[in-house]
Amino acid sequence: MSRVGKMPIAVPKGVDVQISAEQITVKGGLGSLTRPQHKLVAVKSDAGVLSVSPVNDSTEANAMSGTIRALLNNMVNGVSKGFEKKLTLVGVGFRAQAQGQKLNLQIGFSHPVVKDMPVGIKVETPSQTEVLIKGVDRQVVGQIAAEVRAFRPPEPYKGKGIRYADERVVLKETKKK
Repeated sequence: MSRVGKMPIAVPKGVDVQISAEQITVKGGLGSLTRPQHKLVAVKSDAGVLSVSPVNDSTEANAMSGTIRALLNNMVNGVSKGFEKKLTLVGVGFRAQAQGQKLNLQIGFSHPVVKDMPVGIKVETPSQTEVLIKGVDRQVVGQIAAEVRAFRPPEPYKGKGIRYADERVVLKETKKK
């Protein structure tokens, strides 16, 4: 059996997990997430602990037990604590401004770049060169952060662009005469 799939998931207080034949719903202080049930994986809830097990001995069921366990753990963490990605703008004149559900970026183009945030995602700009993307769904937070970064990824010679806060950009040496 999958090593990840064997580990139980501790459900904190204030988080409610409902398991039906079709879907799993996790509700918490920050919101609610729903995921469809997988036919090869059985999910059980016992006194604040979720356990995942494969239905049969197939390799696919074993692999899916680990995947479903990780997804459920992310759902529980998302509705209790939430997820966030921090982006940094590096470059002269690069600025970001959050306006409600829109992120307004000035990143060296002749026009401002505006990104609309989907429902459930909050964007904040603590300073002009920092962007915080917050939400309960880990996949959506990561996807939105990747889409914002894709507007101007860090270039390899000066390092200008949008990067994750913990990202290390290796600069290339310029051409010598």
